[in-house]
Amino acid sequence: MCIKREIPLGHFQARSQQLPALPPQALSTGLAPKEEPEASVPAAMLRRQLLAWPAWLFRGLPGPRGACAPGAAGRPVGPLARRGCCSAPGTPEVPLTRERYPVRRLPFSTVSEQDLAAFERIVPGGVVTDPEALQAPNVDWIRTLRGILVCQAGCILEELSRYVEERDFIMPLDLGAKGSCHIGGNVATNAGGLRFLRYGSLHGTVLGLEVVLADGTILDCLTSLRKDNTGYDLKQLFIGSEGTLGVITAVSILCPPKPRAVNVAFLGCPGFAEVLQTFSTCKGMLGEILSAFEFMDAVCMQLVGRHLHLASPVQESPFYVLIETSGSNAGHDAEKLGSFLEHALGSGLVTDGTMATDQTKVKMLWALRERITEALSRDGYVYKYDLSLPVERLYDIVTDVRARLGPHAKHVVGYGHLGDGNLHLNVTAEAFSPSLLGALEPHVYEWTARQQGSVSAEHGVGFRKRDVLGYSKPPEALQLMQQLKALLDPKGILNPYKMLPSQA
Repeated sequence: MCIKREIPLGHFQARSQQLPALPPQALSTGLAPKEEPEASVPAAMLRRQLLAWPAWLFRGLPGPRGACAPGAAGRPVGPLARRGCCSAPGTPEVPLTRERYPVRRLPFSTVSEQDLAAFERIVPGGVVTDPEALQAPNVDWIRTLRGILVCQAGCILEELSRYVEERDFIMPLDLGAKGSCHIGGNVATNAGGLRFLRYGSLHGTVLGLEVVLADGTILDCLTSLRKDNTGYDLKQLFIGSEGTLGVITAVSILCPPKPRAVNVAFLGCPGFAEVLQTFSTCKGMLGEILSAFEFMDAVCMQLVGRHLHLASPVQESPFYVLIETSGSNAGHDAEKLGSFLEHALGSGLVTDGTMATDQTKVKMLWALRERITEALSRDGYVYKYDLSLPVERLYDIVTDVRARLGPHAKHVVGYGHLGDGNLHLNVTAEAFSPSLLGALEPHVYEWTARQQGSVSAEHGVGFRKRDVLGYSKPPEALQLMQQLKALLDPKGILNPYKMLPSQA
């Protein structure tokens, strides 16, 4: 059943339970006249469908070293299938989740033939049980874990962005993974992304949620009001809860107007001290039009060039920054950015740079930053850390880890969202090594704790970080989290074993 609903302007609403992105013609919309400067997209209620893996995931694409040959039937094998069946020579098979993160299994039932028959009645022909067919989607993107089954709900972020941009609005959230991530998962993990500096976190831009609780109750807090002081703000419990308190099925998000003018500058800096000073100067001179300030080190650029064949548009530098401005007046914005660049070059903060306003060139510059993760995945096994740190200490941990690991690591890189103090520390090696992991953990978490930082800035906790939350949260906070979990999910059936510390 497709339901039509209208909500006040200034908001975009996407309903999603178990569905892929749908084309615009599948949306039921209600339009209302624009009344405010911050006008918006009307409500869009989407049909609920079981999630289908996007076809592009299984196309034959250039892959990392050691990519598998086409399958027996002669079909090209996509990146997911490749990492499920083989990897670089000498690399061990991706371990099962229960092997990498030992957990004491709760007394849950297992899928029976009756369950499979029931699913088959609901979605005829949509139940897959063949182990070979399940292998590809059963391995995570960075080849760290192999699980039982992963099922996510929601609309693909890139599809939502395209939908609202056609109506002169933008999603306040933008991620490098926007082509495959789902808005429900974004909200559940409180994803930060590339527009955090300008539009803030999802805690501020999500206006309302619909959530299914552990007992099947549908909690309808799908308001589109900007202000509501009637008691506890319950939606905040579920933003960042990683599905441990309820399953998000619908979300109402505030969408700002689409900028009339977007400029991107890509600059080379002689040192991290100059990166910091460039950021400080940038905030002062660009003010309200500054929408992103990203940085990457020289090793990141080398890997992007080596594995993805993307050329640097500026001369080789120890560090690079990407600055984006977005506003309503092209002439005004260009003048402000030009004055900033002239000052930065004249004072020695920047040694070289380029600027783009053409959409194609803007995307080319953003690709240098957004595709770092892809380049790292082609370099070998990746140890990934997503940290929040005081901006002035942001890169010190990269230097520390390089010295600590020495030749035991292939590469140690640092990049991320300087505007909100979010560092992505990544270490690559030929293959997973327990000894290398032991040299990294708990050292990285202890180092972060000494700076009063966070061990998880935007990527969530999951299995991997659930037992290190104590480095960032006091015991009283952890106890309250456990109590909330016990209240809303007493049987522990919602995303079990994730996020919260294990209990004896």
